[in-house]
Amino acid sequence: MANLVNLEAVGKAYGTTTVLDGVSLGVADGERIGVVGRNGGGKSTLLRLVCGLEQPDSGRVTRPGSVRIAYVDQRGELPTGASVRDVVVGDAAEHEWAGDARVREVLAGLGLASLGLDSSVERLSGGERRRVALAAALVHESELLVLDEPTNHLDIEGITWLAAHLRSLRRALLVVTHDRWFLDAVCERTWEVGDAAVRQFDGGYAAYVLARAERARQADASEARRQNLLRKELAWLRRGAPARTSKPRFRIDAAEALIADVPEPRQGVELRALAQRRLGRTVVDLEGVTVRVGDRVLLDDVTWHLGPGDRVGIVGANGSGKTHLLRLLAGELEPASGRVKIGSTVHAAHLSQDIAELPGSLRVIEAVSEVRTTAELGGVELSAGQLAERFGFENQRQWTPVSDLSGGERRRLQLLRLLLTQPNVLLLDEPTNDLDTDVLASLEDLLDGWPGTLVVVSHDRYLLERVCDTTLALLGDGTVKALPGGVEEFLSRRAASVQAAADERVAERREKRGDTRAVAKELQRLERRIATLERREAKLHAALAEAATDYARVAALDEELRGVVAEREAAEEAWLELA
Repeated sequence: MANLVNLEAVGKAYGTTTVLDGVSLGVADGERIGVVGRNGGGKSTLLRLVCGLEQPDSGRVTRPGSVRIAYVDQRGELPTGASVRDVVVGDAAEHEWAGDARVREVLAGLGLASLGLDSSVERLSGGERRRVALAAALVHESELLVLDEPTNHLDIEGITWLAAHLRSLRRALLVVTHDRWFLDAVCERTWEVGDAAVRQFDGGYAAYVLARAERARQADASEARRQNLLRKELAWLRRGAPARTSKPRFRIDAAEALIADVPEPRQGVELRALAQRRLGRTVVDLEGVTVRVGDRVLLDDVTWHLGPGDRVGIVGANGSGKTHLLRLLAGELEPASGRVKIGSTVHAAHLSQDIAELPGSLRVIEAVSEVRTTAELGGVELSAGQLAERFGFENQRQWTPVSDLSGGERRRLQLLRLLLTQPNVLLLDEPTNDLDTDVLASLEDLLDGWPGTLVVVSHDRYLLERVCDTTLALLGDGTVKALPGGVEEFLSRRAASVQAAADERVAERREKRGDTRAVAKELQRLERRIATLERREAKLHAALAEAATDYARVAALDEELRGVVAEREAAEEAWLELA
């Protein structure tokens, strides 16, 4: 299998920080590779080197001249003044791209139809711009697709669709993502970027965790804590969660040997009993609650009891009201009708999607100590420095000014400060945004021993299955439904709902248009007519150019051209109506 890109002894540094040193690797035709590693470790730099957007300080990057690379970065940069249509389908005639099932699938899968194809990209939000850039990369032909955090700003349905679509493509893929379910669903190899090197592993995320756990077993005692975390995560992956449809593929005998003495991730009965002692019987009760935003009803007469020690994952399409539900539970939002009863002993902490104001003038260790100098997490009392290290801030990084932190680091610090207030109800809105896989594993380990009520809104299937015991869904009709089958049940319900709506539309169209075979024949007739008119239009343009000085001839040709253009546009409109 030929390599599309080769890196030979590549080195790259920024100032005094060496990001890559002597890295040699390649991307072969048809390979699907996931890239993981700590935030700031060089993952995005590696992608830009592969694409030729940056040059190495040493070594070389080679690509055959004919290799086409489609790259989507985290910023979603788009041409100024362009529309969604311009970016995704370019100047292709409407009947051409509308008749292409592949293009229609991408537009529907990424939810671009709801944006309006004629919308200016300058009016779109950051998440919408990223979806447009991703759609363009999927639609346009290329041999190598390079994606930097493509699952950001997608809901669970969008991520599931994207994973299936990428598996169906016959092109190479290089993807940076913190979404561990996505890595396992899509990737056949994993690259770990860190310590200025790139380590290569066969398989997706589960196989990568196994390989790291085996490597950690052979490390010295200073790696004992990290080894324990890896073995704990491996045990969960091997045993499988109730909502998982299948267990990840890796060497079973090696996995069983490593996890033989690893207990279950958490002791549910003990945690629930401890939570009840801290919270009493009442946490939050919603009674006949209705929430409206403008003319839209997000929650309609909802009654729900959130009890002590409950660990609830909430899923739903974007805009279905998940964030509003968390704000209700936090006491930050009043319902249009109904009653929200919050227990007298409840001390809730709400992690919103917005990065809260942090003390930029302080250093990380000072920002932690400002809230609390020591805290008990998972039954162990930790100092401020140990707490910061638990959240990925190594000794040297703890003295960095908060104003100099990256988005992911600020998110980590925000979460740490929130936990230090020692709440007994934790409400997390998309907590995995901007966190790398190692920090996510540490967060999950911490939550395993947390004795309180937990509610998580997330598009990260792995996190939901890992830390939550039950799943609720907002299905977009104002109701809140319990899902014993977890995320898989939500996806099957949504698919059935979408299919039912599509069947209803098809039935309506058949009733209006009669026999579908007649419609297909009419479509073919219109396509032939459009092609004939396009050829005639091209000939008239050529004739106009030749008769430029013959004004009478030009006038006659121009009148005929106008008629041909009008007829072609009418035929295209009729084709679109039928299609």
